[in-house]
Amino acid sequence: MKRKLLLSILAVVPALFMPLAATSQFIHSRGAAPTQRPATNTKYEVFVGYGYTSLIQVNQARYGLQGVNASVTRDWGRFFGVTADGSYYRFPIATPDIANSPTLKPSLNALFLGPVFHANLFSHYDGFIHVLLGGEHIGGVNAYPDLSFAGGVGVGMDYKMKGHFSLRASGDDIASSFVAPIYPVGSGNVCTVNSGCSPHMRRSSRASFGLVYKF
Repeated sequence: MKRKLLLSILAVVPALFMPLAATSQFIHSRGAAPTQRPATNTKYEVFVGYGYTSLIQVNQARYGLQGVNASVTRDWGRFFGVTADGSYYRFPIATPDIANSPTLKPSLNALFLGPVFHANLFSHYDGFIHVLLGGEHIGGVNAYPDLSFAGGVGVGMDYKMKGHFSLRASGDDIASSFVAPIYPVGSGNVCTVNSGCSPHMRRSSRASFGLVYKF
């Protein structure tokens, strides 16, 4: 009789603790859910930074121009987006070495639009490649026309910091076609196609470094 009573007690004790253990697991799982952060989905990014371009668009100009480069990108999905890119270059690295025009002060404006493909490379680093098409305007030189269709391919890398900010470095190879200016500004002479100057395809390098904000 005592043996049967002892076995009954031993059988009841696990039965009492099983619902408590199940309840503890349920509460633990419910409490862990709020600690999981949902993935951040950003659709837009804005870039502003320092820009440099080689001045191959102008004959005998051996130095590049510095300025500002900015872009706005709209992303569709994880890997594809469309970017609008604008730049203004006005400040030479050194005095442009252009024959008969030591005081020449060229400037360059550019506006592009095109697709961009991006992906995470590793850890905090993202890489991208874009194809840009648009136009360039050159000023401060005695040439006409001063507008040209332009375009090219570029690559870059972003380093993701805290929040929505990243650091970006990129480089492009841009092709354009301008009539070569050979007369000093103010001389009254203009280099045009009719005067014997002909446009030639030129490929200029472009680089930028700055800050990206994604939202």
